[in-house]
Amino acid sequence: MGAGQSRSSNQLVVPQANQALEQLKYEVAQELGIQIPQDGYYGYMASRDTGAIGGHITRRLVQIAEQAISGGAVR
Repeated sequence: MGAGQSRSSNQLVVPQANQALEQLKYEVAQELGIQIPQDGYYGYMASRDTGAIGGHITRRLVQIAEQAISGGAVR
């Protein structure tokens, strides 16, 4: 699979969010010191690393949603 391709059957409610989620993935990976393959193939990455990226993305999205609900500013 090439970059930006996925086997997932999930569809985004807001299709434009895909680019923002991709950017978030790279930001989180950089913060964790994990190198994402440039060719888009994740088969050689450790499950622990991909799980850490996904977990941190989820935490960040929950934090953003909580701030939006409470009326706080989003960082």
